Amino acid sequence: MPSIFSRIVSGELPAYKVAEDDQHLAFLDITPLVEGHTLVIPKREVDYIFDLPADELAALHQFAQRVAKGVKAAVPCKRIGVAVIGLEVPHAHIHLIPMNRVSDMNFANPKIKVAEKRMQELAEAIAAQVSGADGASVKAASSPAPHAAEGKAAKAGGKQDPALEQLELLTKDLLFLSESESPLTVVSYDAPSGEVTPKDVLKLLDKPADTKVDVQDLMFFLRNHTADDGVLGNPDLANRYKALQMYLKQELENTQVYRVGTGPQLEAYALGKTSTGKLAGFKVTLVET
Repeated sequence: MPSIFSRIVSGELPAYKVAEDDQHLAFLDITPLVEGHTLVIPKREVDYIFDLPADELAALHQFAQRVAKGVKAAVPCKRIGVAVIGLEVPHAHIHLIPMNRVSDMNFANPKIKVAEKRMQELAEAIAAQVSGADGASVKAASSPAPHAAEGKAAKAGGKQDPALEQLELLTKDLLFLSESESPLTVVSYDAPSGEVTPKDVLKLLDKPADTKVDVQDLMFFLRNHTADDGVLGNPDLANRYKALQMYLKQELENTQVYRVGTGPQLEAYALGKTSTGKLAGFKVTLVET
């Protein structure tokens, strides 16, 4: 099963690429600690960075050094911090983080949301500053791979909302399996101010205030559908659910699943806030006896 990063390497998933050579790729983290937070990976998928052969590990760090100089030239900061965590994605990667204070490197800090236009500007600025050891330009993507929804954004409340178009593409023909099959239906509502509560969800759905609502983590809710040997029994479908999960977690804010009602039939809504002020995601009908 390819990692999310391998799918970026293959072009299956989009990324804000800043530099690339035959063996390595660098792109902006879409859930950054600060603007310009960049990830550097080997194209060959290896889970643990210290399992790389010595020459490949050295080459990865040499590539990261060139990228770090490009990031520092493009993003005002005192230093570029370097971190290897190794638990988030099973594909070796180095974090390059523009920093002006030690706390900028604290991974417990809330991740920031950077608008798509700004992400593209950052990617182009960094790419323009990255050069090879011999002074030649590293093969760089000065703009991100386009989102599938680009150029034909969906309309929501009279405003263009690319998130809805992307959700339509990601959920197309997907079925959620409980004790029956249910299609994933894209939904969108005007987002309440502040943190979304079960009470807010019931109001948006026009449900009685005493209706039962259980809140679940998205990854827990989708765990049987994102596993290759899960209820779908199909790695390709599992990969589609992984792509949907990644989009909901990384492109929408504070995505949660709200299970509304009681058995044997209830509705589940996976919802997060979009950059245009909507609460969007998908709903499914669950049958649980």
